[in-house]
Amino acid sequence: MPTFQLAHIREQGIDLIIVPLNHDFEWKTDDERDAIIAELQMRTTSAGLAGQVVPIWDSGGGRTSFIAPQNWHPFFRSISLSYVYRCLNRTLTW
Repeated sequence: MPTFQLAHIREQGIDLIIVPLNHDFEWKTDDERDAIIAELQMRTTSAGLAGQVVPIWDSGGGRTSFIAPQNWHPFFRSISLSYVYRCLNRTLTW
């Protein structure tokens, strides 16, 4: 069964479900990424968690990558994976 650690946070009045993923997410096709995000969104909603799923991962060379709406980019550029790991507060298993 897949298990994911999540950071379910509220930032500037918006619920976010930040999901740290393995660095190999970087090499997935857009369709594969979209399918993974859609599955995580469906599973988190089914688990009663409010908010949009935002995947985040180590893209190498000390860089962090994420997929989020454009208006959230400043926030996600301002945080690190270390911050996300400190905020992990939920586990999702299916």
